Amino acid sequence: MAQEDVFKKLVSHCKEYGFVFPSSDIYDGLGAVYDYGQNGVELKNNIKKYWWESMVLLHENIVGIDSAIFMHPTIWKASGHVDAFNDPLIDNKDSKKRYRADVLIEDQIAKYDEKISKEVEKARKRFGEAFDEEQFVTTNARVIEHKAKRDALHERYKKAMNDNDLTELRNIIIDEGIVCPISGTKNWTDVRQFNLMFSTEMGSMSDGAMKVYLRPETAQGIFVNFLNVQKTGRMKIPFGIAQIGKAFRNEIVARQFIFRMREFEQMEMQFFVRPGEELEWFNRWKEYRLRWHKALGFGDDHYRFHDHEKLAHYANAATDIEFLMPFGFKEVEGIHSRTNFDLSQHEKFSGKNIKYFDPELNESYTPYVIETSIGVDRMFLSVMSAAYCEEKLDNGETRVVLRLPEAIAPVKVAVLPLLKKDGLPEKAQQVIDLLKFDYNCQYDEKDSIGKRYRRHDAIGTPYCVTVDHQTLQDDTVTLRHRDTMAQERVPIASLESIVADKVSIKSLLKKLV
Repeated sequence: MAQEDVFKKLVSHCKEYGFVFPSSDIYDGLGAVYDYGQNGVELKNNIKKYWWESMVLLHENIVGIDSAIFMHPTIWKASGHVDAFNDPLIDNKDSKKRYRADVLIEDQIAKYDEKISKEVEKARKRFGEAFDEEQFVTTNARVIEHKAKRDALHERYKKAMNDNDLTELRNIIIDEGIVCPISGTKNWTDVRQFNLMFSTEMGSMSDGAMKVYLRPETAQGIFVNFLNVQKTGRMKIPFGIAQIGKAFRNEIVARQFIFRMREFEQMEMQFFVRPGEELEWFNRWKEYRLRWHKALGFGDDHYRFHDHEKLAHYANAATDIEFLMPFGFKEVEGIHSRTNFDLSQHEKFSGKNIKYFDPELNESYTPYVIETSIGVDRMFLSVMSAAYCEEKLDNGETRVVLRLPEAIAPVKVAVLPLLKKDGLPEKAQQVIDLLKFDYNCQYDEKDSIGKRYRRHDAIGTPYCVTVDHQTLQDDTVTLRHRDTMAQERVPIASLESIVADKVSIKSLLKKLV
């Protein structure tokens, strides 16, 4: 099945099974804004819990805060967002549609990569076990041609972005013959910059309203609270501050479901270190964050690092962790060495001394910062896309199953009375009452037992417990495992110990220490 078709099925599945709904759905929706349904919010909260505890619980020198969405407007002047938080946009004159110039070019680069991959896969099938991929890509004429075009485009694009050359970005689009997906024409406008921040006003007109912004990132709330946390928590360098919160960007090209939205959620941690030690910590956090992702068990081949070619003016190192989505490798997390830019800027614009006094060195300095920033919504999408599976059964039927990591599944245990009579529902409720204080459990009595199993496969429930007439005799139940569909008879008294370790966030955290 084509990856595009898989993605369409995934989007449909998210709505049908209560994971993600278009926002304002009864009013035909609102572009690039989504609501999380009853199963989606549980999965999302479990992802956030896994991240939060991996940061705050496992690290004695990391604490959390929750800063306000509205912040003093000078903060965004100091951070550079007012003057430089822009995307290069281009319009097609025929379709009247607007696009990000950099995304159009990156998609073109991806097309060259896809052509190379197709040639490699064809050769792999042709030569079988004797296939030497390294030799093939260096000797095959078509691959060499595609790679040369790809590399030339890449270098030209990299230079244009580093030079902020908007004219050259348009020239690249024209020279590559990139067309509008809607009109199919190359009738492009000039490229211009567009600021992504939402603005509003605070205060009444009579008082003189102040222009404020919805925060485009959560990091600045951490930076302006650096001294508050350091002093009240008696924190010593190195230490980190973590935060989970909403951010807002007026994305013109919002697409690919929840991958790029106008209202989204971030999990960010800013780690403050001594100047000169930042690159060592940058590498340590790179390794730790990749380990966090891989602990979910989707396979090492689903992840890769992508080092930034164009560094932000304040950074001296930056990389992305990319995940293999149905539409290719895409960024889910960024790790950045931000130097001392943010704290220095806030010191300059506020006029306050926010340096750290290091008792070991007996000197004051502005700490350097390593940032780890992960989009909750993109993480959610990566988990769903990796877990979604259509499986052919021996009887010829197909079941849709979400192979979610058990610890973050929305529902951990479904309890199913075989019949809606003979005291079985009451006994099933007793099982729910036994487990509900520790796990999110669901009672389900509608439809045949087979349909109920399929329904819970589709939402990723790891375990189904069936209560039948034998249960009334010996207090045993049938425990069904989602991935294997294997069934075993177990005592009700053993359910907690059987399920506990696998569905606990602790099972993931243990892989990180």
